[in-house]
Amino acid sequence: MEVDGEINGEAAGRCLASFIDDGTVESHRYYLARKTTLQMLKDRGYLVPNSELELTLQDFRNIYGPKPDPDRLRISTALVLDEAKKVLVIFVGPQLVKVNTIRGIAAQIVNRESLSGLILILQSRITNQAQKALDDLRFKVEIFQITDLLVNITRHVLKPKHQVLTPKEKEKLLKKYNLEDKQLPRMSVKDAIARYYGLERGQVLKVVYSGEITQSHVTYRCVW
Repeated sequence: MEVDGEINGEAAGRCLASFIDDGTVESHRYYLARKTTLQMLKDRGYLVPNSELELTLQDFRNIYGPKPDPDRLRISTALVLDEAKKVLVIFVGPQLVKVNTIRGIAAQIVNRESLSGLILILQSRITNQAQKALDDLRFKVEIFQITDLLVNITRHVLKPKHQVLTPKEKEKLLKKYNLEDKQLPRMSVKDAIARYYGLERGQVLKVVYSGEITQSHVTYRCVW
C-alpha cells in the first residue's frame, strides 16, 4: 500500500532492483557452473559421485550459502580407469587474475605430485604475465570463463552426440577406410566441444547426427 510517497514503509522512489537478492544470483551462477563442470569431468571419465551431480540449487545454497566462497567449490578427482591421474578444479573470484594469483595457486598445489591436470574457472580476464606463469606449470592447465559453463552445450537437444575414440578405435577407423587422420574432417582444438572433452590435437571424435527431418548419420572429426 502506498502512503505519502512510501510503499510499505520504503521510499517510493527506491529502485526495485535494490530488493533483488544479489547473493541468490551469485549462488545460482556458481551452482550452474559447478554442475556443468562435474558433468564435464564425468564425461571425460573422471569419478564423480551421483550425489554431487544430483545436488539441487536449494541443497547447494544450504551447503555453500547465498554468497559462496570460491575456495570451497574446489573439485578434486581421478580417472576411473587410472586413479594415478588426478585433476583439480579451482574457482577463482571475480578479481582480475594477476601473476600473484597464479603464484598463490601454484604454492597451494606444489606438493600434489600425482596431479596431472588443473582447471581454472575465471570470472574476469587473466593478464599476460599470469598466463605465462601458468605455462611454467608441469601439468596441463585449462581455463574456462564461468559464463562458458552456465549451460552444458553437450546436453542441448539440437547438439549431435559426440564420442571420443580411444587410440585403438582411431587406428581401426583409419585402417578400415585406408585413411590418414589428416584426411578426416577437422575440428579446432579451441572448439567448444573439443575444450569440453579436454581433447588434444590428433584425437578423433565420432559425431552422431539424428533428427526427425534428417536421417541419422555418422561422421568423424580429427582435432587440430
